[in-house]
Amino acid sequence: MDTVKDSVIQMIHRMPDTASVQDIMAELYFRQKVDAGLAALDNNKGIEHSAVKERLKKWLE
Repeated sequence: MDTVKDSVIQMIHRMPDTASVQDIMAELYFRQKVDAGLAALDNNKGIEHSAVKERLKKWLE
């Protein structure tokens, strides 16, 4: 099993050689948020699809 450090190193290796520190930080932030969201779903703390549709409907009007 990969450690967090191993996963981050692999992520950085997959990025282009021209990636900046800001690019790396943005990718780390994105991945942290995705992982937190997936963990919330695993713990049944998600939002029902119908509730999301209602929220988006109000937000996009």
